[in-house]
Amino acid sequence: MYTQRLWLRAQQHIADGRLDAAASNLQSLLEREPGNAQARMLLSSVALGRGQLRQGCAEAIAAAQTLPDDAEMIATVAMCLFRVGETVATRQCMQHPAIARTRDGAALARLAHVWQMLGEHASALALMDRAKALGFDNPEFRYFRALQLQFNGRLHEAEREIEDCLRLGPTHGRASLTLARLHRQSAQHHHLDYIAQQLSRVEPGSEDHAAFEFARYKELEDLGRFDEAWAALLRGNAVMAARNPHDAALEQRLFARLQQHCTPAFLAESASDDGATPQPIFVLGLPRSGTTLLERLLGKHAAIAAPGELPDFPRQLRWCADVHGTSLLDERVLDRLAVIDYAQLSQRYLAQTQWHAGARPRYVDKLPSNYMLAGLIHKALPRAPILHLVRAPLDVCFSNYRALFGDAHNYSYSLDDMAVHYRRYRALMAHWHAAMPGVILDVDYATLVSDTEAVMRRVLAHCKLPFDAACTESTGAGAPVSTLSSAQVREPIHRRGVDAWRRYESQLAPLRNALADLL
Repeated sequence: MYTQRLWLRAQQHIADGRLDAAASNLQSLLEREPGNAQARMLLSSVALGRGQLRQGCAEAIAAAQTLPDDAEMIATVAMCLFRVGETVATRQCMQHPAIARTRDGAALARLAHVWQMLGEHASALALMDRAKALGFDNPEFRYFRALQLQFNGRLHEAEREIEDCLRLGPTHGRASLTLARLHRQSAQHHHLDYIAQQLSRVEPGSEDHAAFEFARYKELEDLGRFDEAWAALLRGNAVMAARNPHDAALEQRLFARLQQHCTPAFLAESASDDGATPQPIFVLGLPRSGTTLLERLLGKHAAIAAPGELPDFPRQLRWCADVHGTSLLDERVLDRLAVIDYAQLSQRYLAQTQWHAGARPRYVDKLPSNYMLAGLIHKALPRAPILHLVRAPLDVCFSNYRALFGDAHNYSYSLDDMAVHYRRYRALMAHWHAAMPGVILDVDYATLVSDTEAVMRRVLAHCKLPFDAACTESTGAGAPVSTLSSAQVREPIHRRGVDAWRRYESQLAPLRNALADLL
């Protein structure tokens, strides 16, 4: 009864915002019941709420060591561990024998999401198939199972699953957008009537509303109805801009402080190199710049694994700064750049990511927005090659503008914000090149798709690897792909993305004028 009172008091303190008192109650409870995983998880949450990332991680790891035989609880702990950057502990959770025994379809679906976050898409699909066989079914589940089918290259099955999702949940805008993106629509086969019907029913201003407009844009463009397509794109972006305003002032402060702190002298004092293998190859750049294509080509090399987008470096940077947060970078992390132990950052990063390599000596870390952290990456991991995708300004800006990123990359929903953000990105990359010359190799997207062999020879030389002819072809067997390009990168290499903005040359004139000196 005493521990029950402690539990109830802790919950009341949390509800009242008294996190210190809640932590005290939970610690007292755990002194009596050290194996109480639920209390450990609540204490982890309290620690994170107080900004104490390291303590939050420690409590979640302790919870993972005393897991009950409960698939739902295992999913909760595993999700928390992943989100705070404890990838290895997450994978250990996912080996719990209760998962193999459970017949809880909802829990299996949640556990499948954990595998998806880890980039283990075959395992994610296997758990979703088990949940489906047990009778678990709803529109959201159908949608996420369709994504797993798509990521695993089973595009025809993915299409059928999305159509089933839409029959079950008629206002599921993201499913409609995914369906539109799976292949090129034609006059004989499109979904414009369906999209119009759903737009008359959907909640105005919702993300579903925006997603249906983005879907309508894609299908109208496929049919060559460019004026109507542009109008739909404007509407979709306007909805998202209203939902997710871009904080341009904060972005300006972050970029300015980053450049002021990361001087050549600061970056030259790199962490010691202990020769540990396997080693990462970083691929970065603006979203939609061609990073997925380059990663897929690198993954064809006999010495390189290509596990997809890895969030580990920014998360380990936060752990070393002991600053909890969900963004790639914030001012609290910047405040601590001078006191971070970069050797520790290197060790923690490698410990959390090297499993991705399997038996190979190299693995790709492809997170486009890591371009903001390129200097810190080199400081912590001086042996790791850094490859920067460079795409023509109007092509990459337009490709961002026509992508639905949810609440990420909020600059992309306004052409004015996009232009300003692009300038800041260019200035930051120029700073990295000046501060650490020769470290970053720029890879031009247009040249990559037109003279793939020549570019890949330069890329592999930069990575100190021998040329492998397999790296010139993106089709065929390869790792699952979970980005917006997951359908396109399975096609033969093509140039359709080069100068794609010209379809809307008059509408994009303001953007072109804003970037005129950079073209």
